[in-house]
Amino acid sequence: MSVFPSLRARSRRSLRHRLTPLAAALALSACSVTEVLEVTDPDLINPSDVTSAAGADAVRLGALARFNSATSGDESLLQLGGLFSDEWNNGDSFIARQEIDQRTITIENSFVTAADRVWHRARIASQQALELLREYAPAAPGWQLAEMYLVQAYLENLAADHFCSGIVFSSIVNGAEVYGAATPTADVYARALAHADSGLALITGTSANDLRVRYALQIVKGRILLNQNNPSAAASAVTGVPNSFQYLQFHSLTTTSNTYWNLGNIAGRYSVSVNEGTNGLDFATANDPRLPICQGNDAVCRTIGAVRPNRDDLSTPFYVQRIWPARETSVAILVGTEARLIEAEAQLRANQPAAALATLNALRATVPGLTPLTDAGSEAARVSQLFRERAFTLFGRGTRTGDLRRLIRQYNRAANTVFPTGAWHKGGNYGTDVNFPIPFVERNNPTGGAGTCLDRNP
Repeated sequence: MSVFPSLRARSRRSLRHRLTPLAAALALSACSVTEVLEVTDPDLINPSDVTSAAGADAVRLGALARFNSATSGDESLLQLGGLFSDEWNNGDSFIARQEIDQRTITIENSFVTAADRVWHRARIASQQALELLREYAPAAPGWQLAEMYLVQAYLENLAADHFCSGIVFSSIVNGAEVYGAATPTADVYARALAHADSGLALITGTSANDLRVRYALQIVKGRILLNQNNPSAAASAVTGVPNSFQYLQFHSLTTTSNTYWNLGNIAGRYSVSVNEGTNGLDFATANDPRLPICQGNDAVCRTIGAVRPNRDDLSTPFYVQRIWPARETSVAILVGTEARLIEAEAQLRANQPAAALATLNALRATVPGLTPLTDAGSEAARVSQLFRERAFTLFGRGTRTGDLRRLIRQYNRAANTVFPTGAWHKGGNYGTDVNFPIPFVERNNPTGGAGTCLDRNP
């Protein structure tokens, strides 16, 4: 099975498309009819091509490429979840994006369908890589297998954060589809946790790659345990992760573009929000050094090519993020500072507000331009303060929708005090969705109940 088309294959396709009719005719005249019919398609990888250590490693690298697409290399749940919550405003006229921004998502939504397909592809590719590495590359370092578990744990947790209860996990066995059933959200988090633990068990060394994958797995495990309402265990899980840690997704001029730059800074489809729907945070105007902003076509924005002054309504300012200012800017989808935020939340939940505040302020002290916080004064205000710190520290990294849902689920807040609500900025009102529906295409799955939400609870 082809896990990821090679760059060589893409180049060949590009060359093929540029052939003139005369050149094509000359090329054909040099071949017999039989030879034409026997031309090898460079995009197809036969099963025998991966039955070696080198082949297994190629599938592993392909899984990582798909992971890139499922995070910062394509319009993934990281961006769509930020649009659904209060990180971004819709800046174009695509109805499907407007549905997400307005919290009125239909099951046919094309962007949700595409994002769902991409994360499943990365998940399945990592499963295939694990099987092949075990069979054909038994001497592969443990961190390589552990990273495949990381891909699965990260994406399963991400999906549970965004979709309704009822996610389906289908797979491919011996080249044939094996359809899964609708899975309750609690079981999805349990599945993700098991994969994180499986990965951590494989890390036995202290090389740079061992530590890179271990720290990433620790943070993902901490996320999952927070989602399972176990903050104490979450804090234990992230012990030892340094603030400076980053798990990076790379981009370049010749491979995948940074999608925040592509769809935001240049295309103008995503504008950083300001107090969206009453409950949203002041991301674009807070002047917070963790989230540098410029306004489209101002002097700063022009230096990074963001020359669009307004969103598609031609009157509302277009606010541009500058965390990722270029096509090739790498994206840290996991950062060590999240470990400290998890520890602060555990302290707050353990009725240790002074310790939680100290943890937050120690983290703020590492960012030039941030001043210390003071005690918010009440339990509810302290929770809001903590989640604001999470929002600015982790902006754009796929955590915001999950955090808003946790505020409802674990902190007993009403949905209309958490998600954007009231008048929508393009007319009409916000809807009541608190998660994404299972895409309609999943109803092609013959398993009973697949393709529908078991419930739409937060």
